[in-house]
Amino acid sequence: MRTLPPDQRPLAGLLVIDFSQFLSGPLCGLKLADLGARVIKIERPGTGDLCRSLYISDVDIDGDNSLFHAINRNKQSLVADLRDADDLARIKRLIERADVVIQNFRPGVIERRGLGYDAVSAINPRIVYGSISGYGEEGPWKDLPGQDLLAQARSGLLWLTGSRNDPPMPMGLAVADMLAGNVLAQGILAALVGRGVTGRGRHVQTSLLEVLIDFQFEVLTTYLNDGNRPPKRAEHNGAHAYLGAPYGVYETADSYLALAMTPSLETLAGLLGVQGLEQFYTDNGALMRERDLIKAKFARRLRTETTAHWLSLLQPADIWCAEVLDWPALLNSQAFAALDFGQQIMRPGKAPIESLRGPLRIDGQTLKSPLAAPELGAHTQSIIDEFGLEQDLGSQGMVSGQKA
Repeated sequence: MRTLPPDQRPLAGLLVIDFSQFLSGPLCGLKLADLGARVIKIERPGTGDLCRSLYISDVDIDGDNSLFHAINRNKQSLVADLRDADDLARIKRLIERADVVIQNFRPGVIERRGLGYDAVSAINPRIVYGSISGYGEEGPWKDLPGQDLLAQARSGLLWLTGSRNDPPMPMGLAVADMLAGNVLAQGILAALVGRGVTGRGRHVQTSLLEVLIDFQFEVLTTYLNDGNRPPKRAEHNGAHAYLGAPYGVYETADSYLALAMTPSLETLAGLLGVQGLEQFYTDNGALMRERDLIKAKFARRLRTETTAHWLSLLQPADIWCAEVLDWPALLNSQAFAALDFGQQIMRPGKAPIESLRGPLRIDGQTLKSPLAAPELGAHTQSIIDEFGLEQDLGSQGMVSGQKA
């Protein structure tokens, strides 16, 4: 596939100032950068974004970690101490020219630095200001750490996942952070469209808890309209608390098979050679009421043959099923190759990092970018010069005659 040139992308020409760190806010910035926006990452002197030193494996890539590059590629880095009046004045001058600001500090922190939404919108009324918190800006949890696993735990997601006798089961990745980054990007894009109509900016807010609640909106809606009866997870092969048999993941003779909804229990049982379910063929309610019994019969039968054998029987009959792949199998598949999903991140003087592009395609073209995450402060001086951030600094670099 061809890659859409950066200057032809939808957000080309927009300037984003990103104060966020770790995953959720920087992921939002990454999505905007992939769409063509210029993202300037504001980092503290010395350490920068703490994600620079956060390793999720023991692999060091020439002094870099893959996590930081995955989230912060295609951005620029400007070092500023928000406690320093001169640096704060430079940042405010930069905000005058910006279209978007992103921050994910705990509630009250960015306001104490003089860069909350009210202060920033006074500087630039057209600004679209995006905020991510852990649990919202009000309520008894607002000051608790906004960390992914803790948010998953409080959201009900851990309790909902798995089979009946399993302990609470977290997802195997930072789902709250990633959902929050994507949701904030969606809100910012909507606010930018609205600004094109009204001319005014907006404050777009979300939290890890809100996105995880929204993630469950389908089943929560069922719960709220079902007499507030909590769903019962399947005793075996659990995959969805509200869906009946055969929905789930089953062990086969050599691996695992996922079975989704099926048009007919009789058809599936016949293809698999499962006996003893005839009394349920015309009883749709049995798929939930007798879910564990039906699943147990399918589970015993599916363990007798390989996944490939079952696929050869079920897929031609239009039974919704799939092999369960690990990463090597996925990345080596023809389906993955057809998507042209891989890309290399190029670092000056160092070996490239293998990575993945964003999931969008526009006009049939991908949004790849080879630009690596920036070295800490790599663009500080060039940005100061480009935007004239030193001009008349003496008259603006003090707040009430004191350091900010």
